[in-house]
Amino acid sequence: MTTTSLHALLLLSDSALPLGSFAFSSGLESFLSHNKPKQTSNSTRLLAFDAFLEQSLANVASTALPHVLTAYDDPATVEDLDNDFDASTPCTVARRASVAQGRALLGIWERAFKDSAADGVEAQIAAKELTAYAAAIKTAKPDSFGLQLNGHFSPLFGVACSALGLTAEDTAYLFLLNHAKALLSAAVRASVMGPYQSQAMLASGKLQACVKACVDREKGRRVSDTAVTVPVMDLWMGRHELLYSRIFNS
Repeated sequence: MTTTSLHALLLLSDSALPLGSFAFSSGLESFLSHNKPKQTSNSTRLLAFDAFLEQSLANVASTALPHVLTAYDDPATVEDLDNDFDASTPCTVARRASVAQGRALLGIWERAFKDSAADGVEAQIAAKELTAYAAAIKTAKPDSFGLQLNGHFSPLFGVACSALGLTAEDTAYLFLLNHAKALLSAAVRASVMGPYQSQAMLASGKLQACVKACVDREKGRRVSDTAVTVPVMDLWMGRHELLYSRIFNS
């Protein structure tokens, strides 16, 4: 890994990156409200969260990771991938969260990262595609079929990582690790665990193995083969807005 790509990797993995991902619980808050165990001991809550985290990572990997890697390999297809992801995401809450984070990433690219694109033909092509997409989405209007640019997070993340010089392997791992970090942050704020327990889980070999297994399983999978592997995850996310009280946007 070069110094440039390492620097970009650290920037994209920084929890201070203003993507807004920590405003979303990815269904965790709804899961906790709908699955209140009779025994509310700390160990019971941690076991329930551990299962949720593993299933959430698997579901995100099977639905979003192929879009990330395809956009990484072929940045010119980002518009088609955006439409595909929008059409294949039936949960309104999940769609809204994806678009919010994707547009935030575009804002970061234009204001902070655009002039830091890596050298090399592939990185420069990705940078041009992302810059053009950011400009187009500002004036985007539905076409004759009602389709328009949405700005979903997963394909834009793939193009951004390509533009900044990350490898495909690092891109996939970082995408899932950032999801795990956001979930663990939500778990701390939802009083499932403390910050030290959160860091211990984040640093654990079990989480590393889970993320790597998800990356290996989805490597080479076509976008047309993406599928929801944990259907109940969509139900938890979709029912979030029906909660009597909530602290997250989704």
